[in-house]
Order: sequence, then structure tokens, then C-alpha cells
Amino acid sequence: MSEDVVDLAVAKALANPLRQRILRELELLGEATSTTLAARLGVTTGGTSYNLRVLASHGLVNEVPERAKGRERWWRRSGNGLRFPQLSEQGPDLRAAVEQLNQLWLTEDLETFGAFLEARQRLGPWADALPYSRGSIRVSLDELAEFFEGYLSLLKRFQRSAEDTPAGVRTVQTRFIAFPDPEEADT
Repeated sequence: MSEDVVDLAVAKALANPLRQRILRELELLGEATSTTLAARLGVTTGGTSYNLRVLASHGLVNEVPERAKGRERWWRRSGNGLRFPQLSEQGPDLRAAVEQLNQLWLTEDLETFGAFLEARQRLGPWADALPYSRGSIRVSLDELAEFFEGYLSLLKRFQRSAEDTPAGVRTVQTRFIAFPDPEEADT
């Protein structure tokens, strides 16, 4: 899986709530048409078609030509990962778009986690699937970068495409966040 550095255009494309919902549905479904997505999201097919084209123009989704029939177009998420420039490398417009995207993602993460908690009793053995850890580490900036790369390597080791997913497997949402303790004195 390759990784693309996010520029202002990609950040703005991602910071759209409907596009985020489309990407989420494609993550769950693997592949879908704009009609399928429109029905699931309660929007018009024109809205999903337009936003799929925007996402495709930035390499975030790809057409699935082997499934196309007539005017029906199928879409899937691209296999590309995204890297965001460090805050010190972002101009004001990119910073604003990334902040908007982060707020959108955090809101979605909290809603998804809340939905999991509500559904948990109905999930059978998957109800126990909540590995959770809170901790802290003392590292330099270089060590934190190394730690993060190790996390990404571990995550990639377990990622599968929809067609390579065996029975009994579920999508598990994973999130990683690390930040300096704002109350610790600067050293």
C-alpha cells in the first residue's frame, strides 16, 4: 500500500461530511454503486456520483471497471494511505482544512464508539472485542516517530481487502493518538 502526502486540495476533499460517509460505506461494503450509496445514505444519486468523482480525482476511490454494466459504475476505496504534513509544514489554509477534518473524524469516532456500546449486548463473542489501553511513554521526537511507524507497520500487517476477508472476520475500528502532555513543563 502506497502512501500519499495530503495537500490542501485533498484535505478539502476529505473535510466534506458526505464524502466521509461515502468513504465509510465503501469501507464497510468493499464496492458499491452511487445508487447503492445514495440509498444507504439517504441522499440523491447525483450527490453521491458527484462526490465519488471528487474523491476519485484525488485518488481516494477507484472505479471497478470489471463490474460496470452500461452506465452503472462501481467504486471502491483506493489502497493508498495518507500522510499529513506536520503542523510546522502546513500553511494557514491547509491547517484549517486539517483541523476541520480532525473535528469531523473525532465526531465520527465518538458516534461510532457510542453505537458500538449500544449494540454491544447483541454482538455475541464480539461484545468482548474492546482492547483498550491508556498509557504514557517518555520519548524524544525521533523516538515518537519511530513508535508511530511501528504502529503503522503492525496495523498494515492485519489489513485485508474485502475480497481477501475470510468468514468470521469483522471490520474493527482502530485509532491511535499520541500527544505531549500540555501540563508538563517544557524541558
